[in-house]
Formats: sequence, structure tokens, C-alpha cells
Amino acid sequence: MLYHLFYPLTSYISGFNLFQYITFRSAMAAITALLISFIVGPFLIRLLRSKQIVEEIRDTGPETHHIKKGTPTMGGVILLLAVILPTLLWANLENRYIHMILFVTVGTGILGFMDDYLKTVKKTKKGLIARYKLSGQIIIGLVLGSWLFLAPEFAGTGGITSVPFFKDLEISFGYFYIPWVMVVITASSNAVNLTDGLDGLASGLIAICAVALGIVAYISGRVDFSDYLNIIYLPGAGELAIFASALMGSCLGFLWFNAPPAQIFMGDTGALAAGGALGALALLVKKELLLVILGGVFVWEALSVLIQISYFKWSKQKSGEGKRFFRMAPIHHHYELKGWKETQVVIRFWIIGILFALMTMSTFKIR
Repeated sequence: MLYHLFYPLTSYISGFNLFQYITFRSAMAAITALLISFIVGPFLIRLLRSKQIVEEIRDTGPETHHIKKGTPTMGGVILLLAVILPTLLWANLENRYIHMILFVTVGTGILGFMDDYLKTVKKTKKGLIARYKLSGQIIIGLVLGSWLFLAPEFAGTGGITSVPFFKDLEISFGYFYIPWVMVVITASSNAVNLTDGLDGLASGLIAICAVALGIVAYISGRVDFSDYLNIIYLPGAGELAIFASALMGSCLGFLWFNAPPAQIFMGDTGALAAGGALGALALLVKKELLLVILGGVFVWEALSVLIQISYFKWSKQKSGEGKRFFRMAPIHHHYELKGWKETQVVIRFWIIGILFALMTMSTFKIR
């Protein structure tokens, strides 16, 4: 909005020339996201507490979590507002990449909101039924995949992805690209949702991934940088750096209230939206295979749940008694039960997340 308002005035006031630079608008989007979080956060916390929209802690969870009962949830509303509004203010709203990333973010955010609403307001124990949630994620992936694969502006790049560690190696999925997009969106949104179990854990990791993907988007949208690093040049993809900066700023702003001890929880509203956004960002810049490295902690968390369930079922078939592979899944609870304090788990996982991000950036030179 501001880009369309001020950049055309460059011929009258030279200072407005700043609005042509993605780096300037990305920085402003991050700052705007932080300010929105700081303004909306206290108001929303008071509102949710007054309406008794609070977290119900599972009896099967770690005992140390029982003191969190009554903490307001659905804080992902802060995250969504602080991502969407700065993007609308600072991005080029004629850009197709911006349309697609906002579609996925809002779509998965609505799914998460419905789940939180059913659990906290309607007091439905399981929230949105799993098959309905999965169906919603698949539909969002179907629309995005079809958009990317069939739209004429993406002809030649719509159905391909880069392979890390190899020069000029790309996978062309053909019509299987649409199911592939559905898998990536579903997996990324659910993996982030599983990780959101400790104060500040998911929001910090999302911010780390957002920074890395924002850099990749900026590079991919510049013909000189993409040529130098020998990656796919994607005209217009640089605008995604503005969205990624807003996502990073919103996560840091949310972390202000979500840091231990948390004043508010993200809930599915924020976790599904942020996870869907990360998956969509990776898809749009053709680096979804790289997301396995960048989001290594999220992958680790999701795999721990799959291993736990599979091992429990297998051991029950073998011996008649189900056994656990980990003390508790997702994996962050395993370390809590081993004696790590919550803040230790969070900060150590952040450190691992930063290492994964550095490894991700290094893949552009290690080939």
C-alpha cells in the first residue's frame, strides 16, 4: 500500500526513491511487525483472559506444566496481524508471490483459529476433528500447487525444485508437483504445530527460519546474485523477503509475551499459519528440499512423534504391552523429563536451529 502510494511520487520528492528497494521495505516491515505486536499484545491478553479463553493443560503432560493452566491462548492472532498488515503496507501488492503467500498464511491461520475456537470457547475436547483439519491443509496445498503449476507466469519453473549440494540439478515433478505441494504444506504446518509445546520454542525457531528464507527469496529475485550462486532466478520473488521479514518481526514481537513464563500461548492459530507460511516460502523459492535442513528441529519434533506412535503399536503387537521409545513425545518433553529445565530446552533448541540455518546457507557454496 505504501509502496504504491509513495514510490510513484519519486519524480517529485527524490527521497521516496527508497521505496523501490526491497531491503528498505523489508526492514520497515520487520519494525512494523514488532510495533503491531507490542500494541496488540497487551490488549489481546487482557481480552482473552476476561473471556476465559485459556489453555487447558493435559494431565498426561509434564507435571511442571500444570502451573501454566489458565494462561490465555489463541495468541496466534497477534502473529497473523503482525505478519499480514506489514506485508500489505510495504510489499508490492501486484506481485503474484505476495498473493500466494498471503493465501496460504490466512488459510492455515483460519484452520488453526477454528481449532482453537472449538477447544477454548465451545469446550470441544479435541477441537477441529483431525480429518477436517487435514482436509483443509490438503485443499490449501491443492490450490497453491495448481496455481504454481498451471499459471502462465510460472511456465518453466512451476513444477520444479532445486536439489541441495548439486549444481544445475533440479527435479521436475510434472503433474505430481501438485500432490507434492500438498504434502509440503501439510507436513510443515503440522511439524510447527507439534513443536509449539514450550514457552518461546516455536516462535524463536520460526524467526530463525524466516530470516534464512527471506535471504534466499531476496537472492532468488535478483538476476546477478542468483547467477553468481547458480540458483534458479525467479523474477519478482524478492518481494517475499518483505513477508519473511514481517514474519520474523512478528515472531520476535510475540516472543516478548511468550518468553518464559509465557503470558500467552500461540495456539493452533499461530502454529499452523506460521508452519504453512514456512512451507509456502520454501515452495515459492524452489527450496522445499532445503527446508528439511533449515527446519531440522521441526523435522526432529515430528519424527519423534511418529517414532513414538509406531514403536508403541509395534511393541504392543509383539508383547501385548505398548512401550515408549522416548519418555514423552514430542522430543522436547523427553528432555524435560530427563531433567532439563524448560528454558534450557528452548535455548538449546534455538542454538540447534541457528546451526541448521547456517548449514542451509552454506549449501549454496558447498556443491
